[in-house]
Amino acid sequence: MHLVQEQKVHAQPKPEPIETEEAQKVIFQPNKGPQTEFLSAKEREVLYGGSAGGGKSYAMLADPVRYFNNPHFRGLLIRRTTEELRELISASKQLYPEAIPNIKFMERDKTWVAPSGATLWLSYLDRDDDVTRYQGQAFSWIGFDELTQWASPYPFDYMRSRLRAARGSGLELYQRATTNPGGAGHQWVKKMFIDPAPHGTAFWATNIETGDVLQMPKGHSKEGEPLFKRRFIPATLFDNPYLADDGMYEANLLSLPEHQRKQLLEGNWDVNEGAAFPEFSRRVHVVEPYDIPQSWTKFRACDYGYGSYTGVVWIAVTPAEQLVVYRELYASKVLATDLADMVLEAEVNDGKIRYGVLDSSLWHKRGDTGPSLAEQMIIKGCRWRPSDRSKGSRIAGKNEIHRRLQVDEFTEEPRLVFFNTCTNIISQLPSIPLDKSNSEDVDTKSEDHLYDALRYGVMTRPRSSLFDYNPDMQRTGFQMADSTFGY
Repeated sequence: MHLVQEQKVHAQPKPEPIETEEAQKVIFQPNKGPQTEFLSAKEREVLYGGSAGGGKSYAMLADPVRYFNNPHFRGLLIRRTTEELRELISASKQLYPEAIPNIKFMERDKTWVAPSGATLWLSYLDRDDDVTRYQGQAFSWIGFDELTQWASPYPFDYMRSRLRAARGSGLELYQRATTNPGGAGHQWVKKMFIDPAPHGTAFWATNIETGDVLQMPKGHSKEGEPLFKRRFIPATLFDNPYLADDGMYEANLLSLPEHQRKQLLEGNWDVNEGAAFPEFSRRVHVVEPYDIPQSWTKFRACDYGYGSYTGVVWIAVTPAEQLVVYRELYASKVLATDLADMVLEAEVNDGKIRYGVLDSSLWHKRGDTGPSLAEQMIIKGCRWRPSDRSKGSRIAGKNEIHRRLQVDEFTEEPRLVFFNTCTNIISQLPSIPLDKSNSEDVDTKSEDHLYDALRYGVMTRPRSSLFDYNPDMQRTGFQMADSTFGY
């Protein structure tokens, strides 16, 4: 996007052709990459963020300028406090008068008024009850600068109700935000924008508590249709050559403590103080999906829970013994028999799944006389072997995941990677905290269902050939009671 100011040209009977370079003065030109993507994004809600120095605030100021020629445009740009607002106002005074001739800033109202009549109000929203300042107002564009400064999603959610445009105005409705990782609102912003989809990918807006897609309610003429799309566009210091080239700002960020450095220099949303797996990095451990060769060993692992969540992960073993988590299933209130159907349906094109490992407690009868939950799934053709739940198995499993997350000194790759489509486990694994009473284990009260499934899987010690035996080929001399499980 170019903001230009046309120079006055004296009228002539036969004007000479005008050179573009002489007719325009470039006021702002977005950097190639994330800044350009942000300014051209069509999704209803977009978060632009990552490391410090990515050019976020200027992009936020530039975004509404395209509508300043529309007299129906009413925009609102918010910071959390009036002190923080001064920085935006100062930057806008450098940009807008150069870009829009005759635009005026009303100091008392903190509002820019374009010659067309379009307005942009720069305001604050400190506490949740400050939303009452905007009751009865209507805006077609709302921006939140430094979104994680708000401790709860309430202001962002409420202001969505202020998005309206007059019929025939030609205006779309947009809500925009910029931020760095960290801050009081880190977790809810991460759940809303970072976790639901691979970075840079548009996705249907979800409920941040349940993960369900927001839909039109029952009885509505558009019942079941998703409401709108969101998108997270990451940016780093190195996407802003004006700040990165001399290395001075980078040096400042490099001097920060590790926790802050990962957030502000690397734009790492997975940094969590007290995290059980601080070595996890999306840059290192998350990969683009690719076709898994049929010759690779594939298996699955599951932690089942009807009352909470059920987590299933599918894992492939490369010839170099790297584990690749290539699919996940995360669902609540699913019966064991229904889960069996869902698993088998997901595996239709997988070829041979060598084995499945399931929480061994599912073989317990729990007082009834019918088949156990595990047996109910096996009867439907979804076969499992029991997980190791012996004493010390939790600690051993956690240690094995640590080992797998390390980068192998010979291959220079980690021993465990995840397809970027496995968004739930990618979100949960770096967020799981340590148990405060036992630093050798994770906090079992945290969201750990997919972690447990992964732990069950890695503790089967899978290999691309060795140990993945065919029970029918055994020559040990003992008679197996069950050829499926090998015991």
